[in-house]
Amino acid sequence: MRRTRTYSRATKQALSILGKLIKVGRVERGLTAAELAERAGITRKTLRRIEYGEPGPEIGMVFEVAALVGVRLFQYDDRTLQMHNARLDEKLALLPQSVRPSSKEVDDDF
Repeated sequence: MRRTRTYSRATKQALSILGKLIKVGRVERGLTAAELAERAGITRKTLRRIEYGEPGPEIGMVFEVAALVGVRLFQYDDRTLQMHNARLDEKLALLPQSVRPSSKEVDDDF
């Protein structure tokens, strides 16, 4: 039996906005859905799901389609993104490799 996943309102809105931005970018560039799907290496059905803001398609596919139509996912240039990525790598290296559940019981009885 397939499990139904629920998403927050913020996630649904973000997916909808990103899908609409992708569709606007595609139409502004004069690309048909079939042309963009072929360039991205996906089916037209998957592209339709992305443009409608459905949560199912893989994030990598969504980002690739966004890049193909010029939707900027971050408001930085490539150099700034590389620096930010390197800083996050450094921070992750300092953090524990895994997080274990707390063995202490929280006393939240006020």
